[in-house]
Formats: sequence, structure tokens, C-alpha cells
Amino acid sequence: MSHIHYAVEAANLHAHLFKVTLTIAQPAATQTVSLPVWIPGSYLVREFAKHLQNLSARQDRRTAVVTQLDKCSWEVACRPGEPLVLSYEVYAFDNSVRTAWLDSQRGFFNGTSLCLRVHGQEDQPHQLQLLPVKGQPDWQAATGLTPLKTDKKGFGLYQAADYDELVDCPVELGTFWSGSFSACGIPHRFVVAGALPSFDGERLLADTQKICEAEIRFWHGQGAQAGKKAPHKHYLFMLNAVNDGYGGLEHRNSTALIAGRRDLPRLGDNKTSEGYTTLLGLISHEYFHTWNVKQLRPDAFARYDYTRENYTPLLWFFEGFTSYYDDLLLRRAGLIDDATYAKLLGKAIAQVQQTPGRHVQTVAQASLDAWVKYYRQDENTPNATVSYYTKGSLVALCLDLTLRSEGHSLDEVMRGLWKRCKAGPMREQDVLDELHALTGRSWHKEIKAWVHSTEELPLASLLESQGIRIHAESGDFAQHLGLRHLDANGSVQIKAVLRGSAAEQAGFAAGDEWLGLEVGARGQRGHWRVGKLSDVPELLGQERKAWALVSRDKRLLRLPLTVPQQSTVWRLEVPKDRQASWPAA
Repeated sequence: MSHIHYAVEAANLHAHLFKVTLTIAQPAATQTVSLPVWIPGSYLVREFAKHLQNLSARQDRRTAVVTQLDKCSWEVACRPGEPLVLSYEVYAFDNSVRTAWLDSQRGFFNGTSLCLRVHGQEDQPHQLQLLPVKGQPDWQAATGLTPLKTDKKGFGLYQAADYDELVDCPVELGTFWSGSFSACGIPHRFVVAGALPSFDGERLLADTQKICEAEIRFWHGQGAQAGKKAPHKHYLFMLNAVNDGYGGLEHRNSTALIAGRRDLPRLGDNKTSEGYTTLLGLISHEYFHTWNVKQLRPDAFARYDYTRENYTPLLWFFEGFTSYYDDLLLRRAGLIDDATYAKLLGKAIAQVQQTPGRHVQTVAQASLDAWVKYYRQDENTPNATVSYYTKGSLVALCLDLTLRSEGHSLDEVMRGLWKRCKAGPMREQDVLDELHALTGRSWHKEIKAWVHSTEELPLASLLESQGIRIHAESGDFAQHLGLRHLDANGSVQIKAVLRGSAAEQAGFAAGDEWLGLEVGARGQRGHWRVGKLSDVPELLGQERKAWALVSRDKRLLRLPLTVPQQSTVWRLEVPKDRQASWPAA
């Protein structure tokens, strides 16, 4: 048995309880253990210890005294020379990629939710034993950990080099669908839980294989040895198909994904739906992280501190540049065409242009503020913040187009950073140094303007310089008014009011329920019920002024609404004669 050994049992499916038995072969005289407060890749203190209960300790047959030190740490007084056995339960009912879940249909957990950290022994080998689930003979187990002794269904003993590896390999349990493929000689497995009977697994495998091969070759070249240069020797995709959901979390040789069931490919349907394109983009994004954030990583992540926030101003690079390449590599893999890629790029541009917070917060500040702003969004978020994902992807676009005008590309910079920093942490200066080494000139001006200021990005000029045509088209009515809303129960629920918008000038506020509209001059005024936002332009007709009737805290208010000139969004077009020099080439 390893010095650190965890036995995990799905103890009570209906109560959603995992039972964990942790054996420490050589504990310290005063042994401290703790549960992480966050999971790498998701920048929010989530307080996983709130779900830990019934913690007890023993040595041989003697009960050991456990003293709680703080919200997530405990101390055990130990006798020398005797193994320490800790036993506890974890409540698991968060159906996301970040924590843990257990019911009669499926189990899932990240080590950060279940596995106490043994202080002073984090660098020792760790073992995880997955016990078969009682009463569930058809259940299987899947994880990216190295198996030592397992049965055909995946239950048994696994090995991790240290605590970091242990908690970076989530576990899927249940009666999932499973398929496999090889990408550049590297074995990959895909498991899917909760899919509909019409799910086309073979198409998902084939498309994912194209993504993986495109990304391995992106980083390591087109040669036959590309796969041998990759940082992973095997890889596992875990997808939880639900009625409504979306997200992913990267790990060193696996990823946990969640998507709507209807976004999966269907048997007999060769079309690529918008939802499936989004899912492929998510797969591409998380797989790209295998290099960009799991290997290339900011200096703040050189060694994770699981007890507190780990701040970095570089999420615009690690998340933003990954967001740039996720759709771009779908195009290079042949899974979308130029028109679809241009549409996705235009959507990203629109998202930033419709965010007033881009005038308030730089993308570097957004990286630092992720812990308190990005993961804690409220009605003022679009007015005070900008997404380091989306704006970061546009910074990457600006760099790529500028580099291409000088005979280079961002691809070269990424591969140069891989060679420069894969063995150690990466800093912003490394990006600047790699840009200078490639082009022979300084890039301080561009990085200062695009990353460390709230200046508008020079998207139009850079796109047009590459021959890309920009068509201004009418935005939807919500963009026109500056509202973010939800049509529900026959009325319009206001979720956010954008700074400087017509909606703000009228006096709308988040939480309002838009009930009706009064249109026309006094004496000839029409009074109309508003059931959904798309009703409003029909009710207005040619009028630009009206009264909006809203309910706020059970009070009825009349708000004077002046409708502005039509808002516009960009539609990008890639002429055929420019496709060879376009980044998707």
C-alpha cells in the first residue's frame, strides 16, 4: 500500500453520499489535513469542505482526537509508528464539472471535493481505490489516473505521482457509453453519460479525433513523431449530457464536459447544428488547455495553493488565446467552413462591443478580478467588467492579423512559448520576448494598448487590411434598447440594463417585469400587453416614443421610453481570393 491511500465508496446513492477512507502510513506526530477551497481552472473559492461530514480518526483500535483548525483544515494527534486512518462522508449533489455528484443514475467527483490533502506529504505517491457500487452491477468507472490493479469495469486501484496529479484526474461512475480512437498514436477514450438513444457516438468520435490530431500537430508539427512529443500518453473525455447545460473543465490528461442532450450528433442526421458546433468548440477549447495552462502556465500556478485564491493577470492569454484557437482549429480540422468561422468570430466581436464594461476594466484587470467578478456575476457585470475569454480571444486575433501583415503568425509565437516556457512558469515578459525574437521589434505598444488599457481594439482596420469585408447589419431589439432579458410567463423579465442605453435613460432596472406599452398621442393612445420583447417593435410601429409599464417590487411604474436609431452588428465575409492568407488556412 502507498504512503497515502484513499478508498472511495458510493455509500448512499439516494442520500448522495460518498464515503472516503484515507490511510496515512506514516503520519506526523501532529498531522494536519485539509480540503481545497477551489479547483484549478475555475477561479472561485467554492468552499468544498462545506459538504464534508462525520470525520473521525483512529490508529489501530484507538480513536484519535481530531481538532478543527479553520473552515477546511483539521489536526490529528498521532502516536509515532502507527498508520492513521481517517473516515468521512462527502455530500455530492452538484451536477457540474467542478465538484461532485451522486445519485442512482450516475456518480462523478473531482479529487478536490473528496480527497483531503495530507500536509507535508503532498509530493509522495498517492493511491486511489474505487470500490464497486453495491446494487449497481452494470456501473463502470473511468478516470485518467494510471491503473495498478483494476477489473474490466474500471474499479480497483489507481496510482498518482503526487497530490496534484490525484486531484487533477476526475472520476466518472455509471452506465455510460464509451468509445475510443487514436490521435497521432495517442489512445483517447470518450465516455458519455445521459445521452438519448439517437446519439451518434461514432460521429462524435470521428469529429473529436480530427480536433485532437489538429491540435497535436499544431503544437508538435506534421511529422510522424508529433504524438510522441505531446505531454500526455493517453486522454479521457467525460461528457455529462443533460437537458440544459454547458461547460467544461480542463485537466492534465482528461476533461470533464457538460452539454445539452439535443446538442449531441444524432443517428441519421449528417447536418451540423449550431449546438453541436458549440459542443465541438468546447471540446477543442478544453483539449487545447492540455498545453496552454496545464503545461504552459502562469508563475502563480507553478505550485497551486489550495487554501486561497491564486491570482494571475494572465488569464487573457491562457483562457483568451485558447478561446481564439478553439474555433480556429475547428476550421483547420475541416469541421466548419469559412462562413461559419467568420460568423463565430463576428459573434465574439459583438459580445465585446455590446459590453460597456470594456470601457471600465482592462482585460488584465479582468484576469485578476476573476475571483470576485467573473465567477460572481450580477446585473451590473456587463457595465463594469469585460470577459478575459472573449476580449482575450480578440487580442489574439489582433496579434495574429498584425503578425501576418509582417510575414509571421501567432502560431509561431505559441510554439515558441512552448519551447521557451514548458519547463517552467510563463510571464507576460515571455510573450513580449517571443514576439521580439520572431519579428525583431518591440511589441510593448500593442500589449499596453490592447491588454493594459480600455482603448478599442483596432479590429476593423486589421480585418480590412487582410481583405476581410465587414458588413454592418441591424442588431436585435434587445441590443437596440440595451437590455438583457428573459421572456417568461407572458412578460419580459429585465436581467441587466446596459450603461448609457435607451433602457437606462428610460429608467429600467434589473428585476423589472415589463408588462405593457402605451403608444400614441394623448386621447389616441393605445394600451398594449407585452408578452415578449419581440412584441414591442410591432406595437411601436413608426413611433419612437412611448410609455413602458413595468412592475417593480409590486409597484406599477410608467417609464418614458425613447427608441434610438437602429443598432448595428458586424458580419464578416472572407473573399475567396483572401482565404489562403486568412488565419483559418
